[in-house]
Amino acid sequence: MSPTSETARQVQRLVIVESPAKAKTIKGYLGPGYVVEASVGHIRDLPGTAAEVPDGYTGEVRRLGIDVENNFEPIYVVNADKKAQVAKLKSLLKDADELFLATDEDREGEAIAWHLQEVLRPKVPVHRMVFHEITKDAIQAAVNNPRELNKRLVDAQETRRILDRLYGYEVSPVLWKKVMPKLSAGRVQSVATRLVVERERERMAFRSASYWDLTAVFASGKGTGRADPADPGTFGARLSSVDGRRVASGRDFDSVGQLKAGSAQVLHLDEEAARTLAAALADTDFRVRSVEAKPYRRSPYAPFRTTTMQQEAGRKLGFGAKRAMDVAQKLYENGFITYMRTDSTTLSDTAITAARAQVEQLYGREYLPDVPRVYTGKVKNAQEAHEAIRPSGDRFRTPAETGLRGDEFRLYELIWMRTVASQMKDAVGQSVTVKVAGTSADGRDAEFSASGKIITFHGFLKAYVEGRDDPDAELDDRESRLPPVAEGDALGAEQISPDGHATKPPARFTEASLIKELEDREIGRPSTYAAIIDTIVARRYVFKKGTALVPSFLALAVVRLLEEHFGRLVDYDFTAKMENDLDGIARGEGASVPWLRRFYYGQTTEGEPATSAASAADAGNGDGDHLGGLKELVTDLGAIDAREISSFPLGDSGIVLRVGRYGPYVERGEQRADVPDELAPDELTPELAEELLAKPSGVRELGKDPVSGHEIVAKDGRYGPYFTEVLPEGTPKTGKNAVKPRTQSLLSTMSLDEVTLDDALKVFGLPRVVGVDAEGVEITAQNGRYGPYLKKGTDSRSLENEEQMFTVTLEEALAIYAVPKQRGRAAAKPPLRELGTDPVSERPVVVKDGRFGAYVTDGETNATLRRDDVVEEITPERGYELLAEKRAKGPAKKVAKKAPAKKAPAKKATKAAATKTTAAKKTAAKKTTTAAKKAPAKKVTAKKPAAAE
Repeated sequence: MSPTSETARQVQRLVIVESPAKAKTIKGYLGPGYVVEASVGHIRDLPGTAAEVPDGYTGEVRRLGIDVENNFEPIYVVNADKKAQVAKLKSLLKDADELFLATDEDREGEAIAWHLQEVLRPKVPVHRMVFHEITKDAIQAAVNNPRELNKRLVDAQETRRILDRLYGYEVSPVLWKKVMPKLSAGRVQSVATRLVVERERERMAFRSASYWDLTAVFASGKGTGRADPADPGTFGARLSSVDGRRVASGRDFDSVGQLKAGSAQVLHLDEEAARTLAAALADTDFRVRSVEAKPYRRSPYAPFRTTTMQQEAGRKLGFGAKRAMDVAQKLYENGFITYMRTDSTTLSDTAITAARAQVEQLYGREYLPDVPRVYTGKVKNAQEAHEAIRPSGDRFRTPAETGLRGDEFRLYELIWMRTVASQMKDAVGQSVTVKVAGTSADGRDAEFSASGKIITFHGFLKAYVEGRDDPDAELDDRESRLPPVAEGDALGAEQISPDGHATKPPARFTEASLIKELEDREIGRPSTYAAIIDTIVARRYVFKKGTALVPSFLALAVVRLLEEHFGRLVDYDFTAKMENDLDGIARGEGASVPWLRRFYYGQTTEGEPATSAASAADAGNGDGDHLGGLKELVTDLGAIDAREISSFPLGDSGIVLRVGRYGPYVERGEQRADVPDELAPDELTPELAEELLAKPSGVRELGKDPVSGHEIVAKDGRYGPYFTEVLPEGTPKTGKNAVKPRTQSLLSTMSLDEVTLDDALKVFGLPRVVGVDAEGVEITAQNGRYGPYLKKGTDSRSLENEEQMFTVTLEEALAIYAVPKQRGRAAAKPPLRELGTDPVSERPVVVKDGRFGAYVTDGETNATLRRDDVVEEITPERGYELLAEKRAKGPAKKVAKKAPAKKAPAKKATKAAATKTTAAKKTAAKKTTTAAKKAPAKKVTAKKPAAAE
């Protein structure tokens, strides 16, 4: 039935989508007879805490939210913050004749649709409405061609959710016991963390190798000179061989700085040998030994899928994966692009026609191939039935036609260019390699090599050039011309110079390169990579230095524990095979419950060992010696030495890095020193550890308190230097009789290296009683978070400096209080740094020092710097990213003040409750002038699960 059809009575259809923004757009396309409402994401999930589990469940079921003994039955609860929305949907459903579930067309969207159907229990016909772009034609086509709910996709998503819960809730407690409280493990997040840690280990083990070669500038005598780059008269070349032996380059050395076994015959030049050879070639006559020309052809890149879009947004726009997905989500919901979570590179016939039309319009017919290009996906087990990410509609809007600004404009432009370029002709040209040879004064044959590339027809490169993760890599549209030389031509050497090099450690992962690595290894779902990276950063397993992902020392300890005792759970092949098994369930090739049983218990049927090739245990659910299921692995923890797991010797120095409850530190005997949180593991050398231990920032004994007799010491703690007292042995530290040592931070004017016992006793005297006022109220001088101040009851006044805390008299204090308290803001502090102009708001961005620490602002949006952000090192791109993330979250919700509920009489409570229910029903039927007053409902905030999946 057409959306515009009318019957004798207007048929009402309720359409449920996931987001309010999508609901608003779709509502405009459907018109009368349709009510479009959002579920606002998931309405039901596994319980976050045991308190959310319904009554009647006990033991492990309350802990896990899954009844593992009853075919892994999940216990679903409506999210506390979604109860009001569910009630609204139920109310709207009462007036509906049909229900359309229009959640996203992927496994998660299918699961949300199923949960909606289960919770709402509709008594009217239910249709599954799917679309991959939000345009009028696409929405009307989706309404007219609904399908049934795909239960196989739901089963696969439910299995994935249960698997992740079991993994997270069973393995995370092991980390709490053996490493640090409140840590989390996850099926994909732990493997992603391991990748980052392994790369850092490679960097830590790396030893640089030094090697030399020669560079030369040759003059052909045929060009117009350097002034004409299209026809150069000179060109550069690099020494490639001496007497037929290839000169060593970086690829010939291994990670410990030695020549690889297969490179034994190469010539390794050191500085002295290179300089000697350069001198011997100073007067040499050179000739062209060979010229090799090959045709060059480069085909267009496939249209974007989720991961390639994230990677290119990172390379070209400086977006993190989460930022890219947030912006893409807005573009999709507002009808500018197709669905952004897709593994497909396929374009529909409509899209191909639109792209080809724009190629001809913008670039000319000569750039249009005779036959449309068809791309097939290379991603194994691609789950989505969508197209590639492309501009929506049957006619693509150019970026200028969209009216978009900022991040949304930039990402749309990237998607539009990539899509149009995918339907253009190949770039063609010629690549040339020239070999130049000469004989040195000491009789050695030296050969130099130069390569050039000329693009004769740019084709798709006119529209789009893909970025590179390696900043030194050459882009596809880069040309390098050589002069027209022929074999046997004489050349003059204008310059021959020795050139030294050193091998570099493997580059750390960026978000873009980590996403590529995960996808190449077939680990996890591409649509979840942004969330995975966000999680490992939020959990402090990884922090950023510029765009590089650096593992924390905590991550080293966690990954070590998982590798040594849960090896197969973080094995790359095992994780990829699990993903393949889950895809098999989605295709109907496997059953959920038997697979979960094999994973959790390590058996196919009760009492039967998991020996079949199809079992999850066979896929690798042990640690090499143990082939039992997950449950048995997390039960026997006796072999895990917590101290050993968190200890890392620094070579033969005798110094050990330890990851403690309050952070990393280095230790040698009784010496200890904290390690800065922002220090990368590969930067902690034995030499640096010696410096940390040598700093006079450990414990300084100042003497004994003349009153208590306790030793007073000064220490440097994680939150700054402080004084404390050493309590006698045997002093109870826990229980109701526990005694806590006095502790006070050093004043800002004090230095840890110079403080004395008198300084400590002086500070321990705070707060100091200054006196009492005329009304008998005590006035004290104290040191607070924001500096020294006076306190009288609830009235506080700032002091000018710390010394006043010890010298201010009662008369001076009363005089301060006699002056009316100033209201309003103090004079604004000057910015700490200026970062440039924000691409979204187009306003200047600065770093400022605020009440709660440093933050970036463009005058409209403020974003606090994260733990790993350093004011002096933060880049403009990082500042813009923080602001973009803050904007994406939207303004903080203001809690409206509610009038206090009238207190009901204590007696006849039961009767009052019954009356309230009746009154509520009457109010729903019709409004009266004396409507029953309802007490405001108490808002319940969903608690965060203790272990992340």
